[in-house]
Amino acid sequence: VPSSGRPYSSIMDSLSDIDPALLQGSYVISYNGGFINRYGDETPLLRTVMDRDVLRWLYDYAVERRICMHVYTESGRILTQFVNDVERSYIENLSDIEELPDDADAIEAAGGEEFPKIIFMDPDFSKMKALGAKLRPELDPALVDITYSSNRYVEFVPHDVNKGTGLAHLAELLGIDMADTIGIGDSENDMAMIQAAGLGVGVANVSDGTRPFCDMVLDTTADDGALPELLKRVIEPEHNAR
Repeated sequence: VPSSGRPYSSIMDSLSDIDPALLQGSYVISYNGGFINRYGDETPLLRTVMDRDVLRWLYDYAVERRICMHVYTESGRILTQFVNDVERSYIENLSDIEELPDDADAIEAAGGEEFPKIIFMDPDFSKMKALGAKLRPELDPALVDITYSSNRYVEFVPHDVNKGTGLAHLAELLGIDMADTIGIGDSENDMAMIQAAGLGVGVANVSDGTRPFCDMVLDTTADDGALPELLKRVIEPEHNAR
């Protein structure tokens, strides 16, 4: 089950080279665990969006300071503003990205849609860590959580939305004990999932902040075949032992 901070439609684009037969009957967890879709169905089984006043406050804060940001809509649009050259190199090949003029209002441009999250970006990750810590006292913890990802983002999401709760919701939906789940990831926004799963796994390039919470760290990265290694080291031996 893919689990990502990106929208369902963007995740589906990333899966376009995979034989659809391998994914039939599976699920997709998107927006950091806030949405769950059955593969091939755009209607979410789980939908969680941000408090609109909180979203507006964060958006205005970024506009005033011209902070590079992405505003995510529930339909999968990603509205970006104040994009710097470093970030543009990352997003130029992604679908659903809409770069708005600096004087536009992304919330109005969304046309009445709700928002699963908003993220700020700086190539200096320490600035994003510091910004998250600075804004935490300004935000109601009952409404919004803060996480970090990709060594450049601070992410603001609805309270109690993370990949761990997303995994738990899916496990409950399918009648699977959490002890029988595996969570595999590389970044701090994967940490809740790694901790919640029965077996928490980091890929070889797992972030330093997440590594201590992993039950196992693989020898390969996600791009180099981490899932096949997991199958060989964990799934196949357990299956053959039964």
